[in-house]
Amino acid sequence: MGYYEVMIEETGEKYRCSSSESLLSGMERLGKKGIPVGCRGGGCGICKIKVSQGNIEKRVMSREHVSQLEEEEGLVLACRVRPLSDIHLCVVGKMQKTVCAKRTGSNESSPDSAN
Repeated sequence: MGYYEVMIEETGEKYRCSSSESLLSGMERLGKKGIPVGCRGGGCGICKIKVSQGNIEKRVMSREHVSQLEEEEGLVLACRVRPLSDIHLCVVGKMQKTVCAKRTGSNESSPDSAN
């Protein structure tokens, strides 16, 4: 069992994920409130992502939510894939609003250009 770094491209956030757990399970450890995890079995389609870099192990996914063509283009359900290398992913669909929401600190402004 190995551990890999997963980066969410929209936010730049990174998390560790083992080869024995789904990308969704690792994503939950980011601690964002309201990550919609749905059924965790591939049937609801809420956790749709696009793997833009890296290798994954895929499990069966509902074709209602991920077509064969989409899967060939890297679209998968985060609950049904495990990392086999470091991963870069984009969040699509219903998870975008929660996962990609900017965090705001209490009473402080954070300019977009600061880094």
